[in-house]
Amino acid sequence: MSQTKVFKIASIPADGVGKEVVAAGRRVLDTIAEQSSGKFAFDWTEFPWGCEYYAQHGVMMDPNGLETLKDFDSIYFGAVGWENVPDHVSLWGLRLNITQNFDQWANIRPVKFLPGVTSPLRKADDTELDWIVVRENSEGEYAGLGGRNLSGRGPGNEIALQTALFSEKGCERIIRFAFDLARTRTVKKVSSVTKSNAQQYGMVLWDEVFNRVALDYPEVRTESVLVDAMSAKFILNPEELSVVVASNLNADILSDLGSALAGSLGLAASANLNPERRFPSMFEPVHGTAPDIAGQGICNPIGAIASAALMLEHFGLEQEARRVEAAIEVATGSGNLTRDIGGNADTEAVTEAIVHALSSTLAAV
Repeated sequence: MSQTKVFKIASIPADGVGKEVVAAGRRVLDTIAEQSSGKFAFDWTEFPWGCEYYAQHGVMMDPNGLETLKDFDSIYFGAVGWENVPDHVSLWGLRLNITQNFDQWANIRPVKFLPGVTSPLRKADDTELDWIVVRENSEGEYAGLGGRNLSGRGPGNEIALQTALFSEKGCERIIRFAFDLARTRTVKKVSSVTKSNAQQYGMVLWDEVFNRVALDYPEVRTESVLVDAMSAKFILNPEELSVVVASNLNADILSDLGSALAGSLGLAASANLNPERRFPSMFEPVHGTAPDIAGQGICNPIGAIASAALMLEHFGLEQEARRVEAAIEVATGSGNLTRDIGGNADTEAVTEAIVHALSSTLAAV
């Protein structure tokens, strides 16, 4: 009998509903590990970092936290942010601290239309829609460059500079990543999101790199679309999309739009990848901490569970990842829906439905 592969996972539920959805995702992952007949298992270590930790220690995570996390195979993250900490402090102190320092430069955000979930998009009723947003995750508009100056000149005279960073290497690696992904899909097409008509330096470089890299992938169709036009395309012509690659800010906004079109941000999964595997990658739902419903047991766990499927895929467990995705579809298709997608099921009921569905998908693969 072969030895069980044990994956060391750092769990960081952080704040608000993050704690609830990470617990749900861990249950699903442990269930599928139990069904693997000893093929693999998960060794969990949970860290208490987040805004509660900040209230006690004045920092969002342990000063040695990054060094500690390096030893893990991946990170399973919840959501960060609470009223006791300014949003830019909580984000840069924890989530961006991890993604930037671990060079998790590729952020994958699939847009999934699930059975049983009503989409506000009329085309979803009779058109097969399935696309992935590939987000540059290390530089661009979130590089953290800039500053605030001239406050000494008196009220009303302060200025703030927020500088976007576009490097040729950074653009090329994420664009090439998108083309490689497109090669694996039924529809082999990459749509580049730009704003080079107004941003004549960084986004012109982006366009030039996109056009150059495209020459290496003659079998992949391409298009370059201004971000405002792409926002309209998400709604009017989403059937034309397969892989959408965009800068840090543009992809962040567009991926939320895509998830809203699928029915709810609560459905949205994501993977923050270090493709070279020099550092652990991090998997998290796209939604926030939802203070209005946190602790009530009614939040949607599907985004976190779908992110767990992306983690399985990252580990090379593609069959198991497809089983989790199929179990999600069985659960939603049978009416197990939380309030944000038109149902009245609570977090536990949806998680239980997905766990139950895993037993049926086990026999089907």
